[in-house]
Amino acid sequence: MERRHHALSSEGISQCLKLLSDPTRLLMLKLLKDKEYCVCELTAIFDISQPGISQHLRKLKNAGLVRERREGQWRYYAIHPSGPEYALVCSILQQIDEKDEVLQTLRQKEVIVTCR
Repeated sequence: MERRHHALSSEGISQCLKLLSDPTRLLMLKLLKDKEYCVCELTAIFDISQPGISQHLRKLKNAGLVRERREGQWRYYAIHPSGPEYALVCSILQQIDEKDEVLQTLRQKEVIVTCR
């Protein structure tokens, strides 16, 4: 199925780029593009406090870049595939080399994290 491209305003693109200019949020989106994560998993992967991770996720959610799913006391996040900025975000995320040292370190941490 071909995805329709939605033209964004200069303000929309600027706001999206501001959000992605933070390395934590950028790499968080890179991970969330492939898989859904619980807040506790992201806390362990990024070695950031729960309030810190929640603040990043709140900004991404408010911008429509991630979606939230609740399951009991747990909250799971994934990239929002139908947001207007989706194509822009995916284009940027594709530029991150899979061999990036920081990304590889984060992916290694995710293997040992479980909160269920």
